[in-house]
Amino acid sequence: MSTTQKQEIAVLGSGSWATALVKILSENEQAAIHWWVRNPETAEHIRTYRHNPGYLSDVEIRPERVVQVSSSIREVLAPARWVVVAIPAAFVKEALSSTTADDWSSKKVVSGVKGVIPEDYLLVTQWISRQFELAEENMAVIAGPCHAEEIALERQSYLTIASLNFAISEAFARLMNCRYVKATPFDDLYGVEYCAIMKNIIAIGCGIAHGLGFGDNFQAVLVVNALREMKALIDAVYPLHRELTHTAYLGDLLVTAYSQFSRNRTFGNMIGRGYSVKSAQMEMKMVAEGYYAAKGIYQISRKHGVVCPIMNGVYRILYEEVPAKKVFEKIRAELQ
Repeated sequence: MSTTQKQEIAVLGSGSWATALVKILSENEQAAIHWWVRNPETAEHIRTYRHNPGYLSDVEIRPERVVQVSSSIREVLAPARWVVVAIPAAFVKEALSSTTADDWSSKKVVSGVKGVIPEDYLLVTQWISRQFELAEENMAVIAGPCHAEEIALERQSYLTIASLNFAISEAFARLMNCRYVKATPFDDLYGVEYCAIMKNIIAIGCGIAHGLGFGDNFQAVLVVNALREMKALIDAVYPLHRELTHTAYLGDLLVTAYSQFSRNRTFGNMIGRGYSVKSAQMEMKMVAEGYYAAKGIYQISRKHGVVCPIMNGVYRILYEEVPAKKVFEKIRAELQ
């Protein structure tokens, strides 16, 4: 790759993860970043003061790398070779509704979204590919273990870039590598994407367990059993020889299930302590993707005939208003 060749990259989203991705990509001197921010006032603030007022506000936005900040999504897409989508799954369809297949033509799309498109029950890569007539080989996903807050602090972090096209994984991993981030290319697009979704549901379950008063011993066994559920569902949906000890699977699950920065664990903890779903969502500033994912994974697991007691239990608590204590007493009795 020429040292003078700029890589035009659109980043879609204005939350903490989008801001973290902008920071990482800004470390690459070849990057020219075009950032779509939904709110025009936020976009103007970023242009003027060089930080995101709502999320990771200590992160300085570098104008020599972030060449455009706009609330016009089509304007941001136009010059881009790469498009990084970092919008919560529940809002992807609305956010992209003004764009057409022409806007996405010939682009490489990288999803940083950890959720299922509501009602369609499709992975984000699947939905974008079908909606905008993109080859699945031109899609990739970003997986952790990696929290946005630790990126802001420049703590050593690890990412996996997965795609059906290994050349795309390698190319985007090079763009993401920097002093405090090591990005590794990988080829299990759908397995990584499904794990990134399911680990958020498990993290909610761990939070609920903590809120109910269960200790570390219980949660360790809960995570082990949940990992088996994840493997059973992934193998049913996309059979492939895979070892879930890879950092993109187990590593991402562990950090989300246990970290103080995990919004899904925090959300679950509030539910376990007696908050209603609505009150927990109102108190949290950030979106807990696992809430929306729980419904999608519940429907997908039923479609494929896979029994997932832990993830289905989280669904029943969140959507059927079954008391958390009742659900977890049943889970406790079935854990191995």
